[in-house]
Amino acid sequence: MQQPRVGVAVFVLSEGRFLMGFRKGAHGAGTWSLPGGHLEHGESFEQTARREVEEETGVEITNVRFGAVTNDVFDAARHYVTIWMISDRLRGSPQVREPDKFVDLRWIAPPTMPDPLFLPMRNLLDQHDLAQLLP
Repeated sequence: MQQPRVGVAVFVLSEGRFLMGFRKGAHGAGTWSLPGGHLEHGESFEQTARREVEEETGVEITNVRFGAVTNDVFDAARHYVTIWMISDRLRGSPQVREPDKFVDLRWIAPPTMPDPLFLPMRNLLDQHDLAQLLP
């Protein structure tokens, strides 16, 4: 029996905007999403957020805190529980450090959102008011 996987997505906030990337690869290719990745055994959500943002973008984050959770069923074979974390950029300029996952990184000013969005991001926006979720 398959079990859901746990993903951690991270809002990296800076000057009223947050960081998004255009996905490449098999999972969500051709959609926009936040930096993030899989929770590893023994990691806290905060540790996963810091590690994934640094690995994917080169940005160091601070003030990492819980935002929300979504239940994301892609298809019969892929089911994720996504933990949404919120953070502030501490230092670093975003750069694509894992070109097999992202081909573009951009600072997005809400309520403007690129299209199309990754399924977990669509689910988050359907379930939560972004203006209330983000400071």
